[in-house]
Amino acid sequence: MSAPRRLLLVNGPNLNLLGTRQPEIYGTATLADVERIAGEAAAETDFEVRSIQSNHEGVLIDAIHEARMDCAGIVINPGGLTHTSVALRDALTGVALPFAEIHISDVNAREEFRRFSYLHDVATVRVIGEGVAGYRSAVRQLTALIA
Repeated sequence: MSAPRRLLLVNGPNLNLLGTRQPEIYGTATLADVERIAGEAAAETDFEVRSIQSNHEGVLIDAIHEARMDCAGIVINPGGLTHTSVALRDALTGVALPFAEIHISDVNAREEFRRFSYLHDVATVRVIGEGVAGYRSAVRQLTALIA
C-alpha cells in the first residue's frame, strides 16, 4: 500500500476573516485564496489538499486526529492557538505526521506574546512572515520531505 498523497491544511481561529481583518498586517488575500495557493502548490507534486478552518480548538484537534488515517502531512496556521495550546501541540505530535507551521505575519517582529510558539520545536517546517505566499513555500517544503 502506497503512502497517501494528501495534506491536511489547518487554519485556526480568525483566519476566516482573512482579507478583511487587519489588512495592514495580513494583506487582502482571503481564506479561499490561501486554500487555492496551497492546493496549486500541492498539485505540483501530485498531492491534494483537504482544508479545514475553525474558530474552535476541539474541531481542529478532531481534524488532526482524522488526518492520521489518510494524510501524509499537515500544514497548519494555528492563529492565536500558537501561543496558548498545549492540546494542539499534543494532537500534532500524537498523530506522528510531519507538519509545517506557518504564520502570515512575522510573529517575531510583533507583540512579545506572539513570539512564543508551542509548535516551534516539533514542527518539521516553519514558514514565518512570507504573507500568504508562505503557504506555497510550506507546502513545497513539506512535500519535498515526504516524497
